[in-house]
Amino acid sequence: MRFLRWARNRAVGELDKLGSDLAALAGALDAAPELGRIFRNPIITAGEKRNVILKLVEKYGVSATVRNFCLLLADKGRLDCLSDIQAFYGVLLDAEKGVIRGELMTAVELAEAKRAQVKAALEQQAGRKLELTFSVNKDILGGVVLKVGDRVLDASLRAQLGILKDNIKRGE
Repeated sequence: MRFLRWARNRAVGELDKLGSDLAALAGALDAAPELGRIFRNPIITAGEKRNVILKLVEKYGVSATVRNFCLLLADKGRLDCLSDIQAFYGVLLDAEKGVIRGELMTAVELAEAKRAQVKAALEQQAGRKLELTFSVNKDILGGVVLKVGDRVLDASLRAQLGILKDNIKRGE
């Protein structure tokens, strides 16, 4: 927590750099599951884990702050949590920058111009910057499904047909 409190006082560019450094190391751990096993193994000493993380830090050229943070994690036996820490750091960084992440699912692939138009309209509605990923799901038949955080806006044809079906069953 001290690291995060300290990081709040840094410039956004520095925070982005710390985030990308953490992401590089977390990506290395995800790409090489044997590293995770090494960091979880209680037989391997903290010093040996420090040596492994120092080689990774050197390979990816991360900042001294992230290097020191990783060494602290090694000393405390928490290097196996680096991917989770990186993910949570990303959430905190988005909150600090006022960014909302979401996914827009459509039945057909949208053209780049239409994607930009939809994103701009959603940003205007939300009043915040929006990082949007686009995906295609032919099962929704038409319309869109927007997922932002834990909220889902289902404006798909499939959902509308389901509502119509329920109304017919109830006799409305």
